[in-house]
Amino acid sequence: MENRPQIHPHGGFDAAIDAAQLDTDYDARATVSQGAFDDIIARYLSCSQAAASEHMRRANVVYDPCGEGFDLLGPADGNAPAVIFIHGGYWRALSRRHSHFPAPMLARHGIATITPDYTLAPRATLAEINRQMRAMLAHVWQEAPALGLDRQRIHVVGSSAGGHPAAALAAGGWQAEFDLPDRPLAGVMPISGLFDLAPIRRAPPQSWLNLSPEDEAALSPLRHLPRDPAPMFVARAQTEAPGFIRQSDAFAQAWGDSGARTRRLCIPGRNHFDVILDLCDDNTALSRALLDLIAV
Repeated sequence: MENRPQIHPHGGFDAAIDAAQLDTDYDARATVSQGAFDDIIARYLSCSQAAASEHMRRANVVYDPCGEGFDLLGPADGNAPAVIFIHGGYWRALSRRHSHFPAPMLARHGIATITPDYTLAPRATLAEINRQMRAMLAHVWQEAPALGLDRQRIHVVGSSAGGHPAAALAAGGWQAEFDLPDRPLAGVMPISGLFDLAPIRRAPPQSWLNLSPEDEAALSPLRHLPRDPAPMFVARAQTEAPGFIRQSDAFAQAWGDSGARTRRLCIPGRNHFDVILDLCDDNTALSRALLDLIAV
C-alpha cells in the first residue's frame, strides 16, 4: 500500500531514494524564505515570553544528573493533566525558552504545560538526547503529585525533530529501566516529526548526528511499536518537505495498524515551522485535536 512504511531489508526507510534527492526531501528549512523563518522563530520567542510572564509556576526543574531542566506552566489545582512540549530544531537548535507559547491555551482548559530542554547535538548524541527525554518523563511521572499533576493524564507533543523523542517515548521496550509502567503516557501528538532514521543517516543532519547503523535501528520509533500503544495523533503542515510527509504518513499507518486510536491531521495553510503556533489559539484544528486527545 502507498502509505505503509517503506522499510527495505538492505537500507531502511526511503532506501530507494538517492542521496541527492534525500537532501531535498529532508530540508525543512528550504520550504520557507529566510524572512519568513526569522519571523516565525521570533514569534516563538515573543509568544513564549508572554506566556511565561503570566503562567510560569516552576522554572528550571532539573530532572537528571545531566543538569538539564524543564519549566512548568499553567494551573495549580493539584491534579492537572499535563502536556510535555518537546521543541524541534533538528536536534541542534532552539530551547525551552522558545516553547512556552502553548501554555495560555492549555491553561484556559485546566491543562499544565511542561517544556524541557535537552543537550543539543553535536554536544550530545541522539542516543543521549533520547535518554534525557526518558529521564525527564520518568521524573515528571514519579514526581507528579509534588508537581500538582495527574500522572495518569500526561501527554507528549513534539515539534519537528521534537516529534522524534515524543514518538520514542511512546515506543516500547525501555520503560522498565526507568521504573515506569509499560504505558506511562495518556496520549501523544508528534507534529511534522521524524520516525525512522535511515534517510537521516544519509542526509545532511548526519554531519551533526553521526548516527551508526546500530543507532538507526535502536532509535527509530517506527521500528519499536509497543504491545499496548497509547492514542496517537500524527499531525503535519500542508507545506512540508516530502520526506517529512512520507514519514508522518507511514508512522500514522503503522501505529493505527497496531490497534491504537490513531488520527492523521494535515493542517491547511501552514508550513513546517508556523504550524505549531496554531497551539496559541483554542479554535484551530490543531488545538481542537490536542484537546480532543486529552479530552478534559
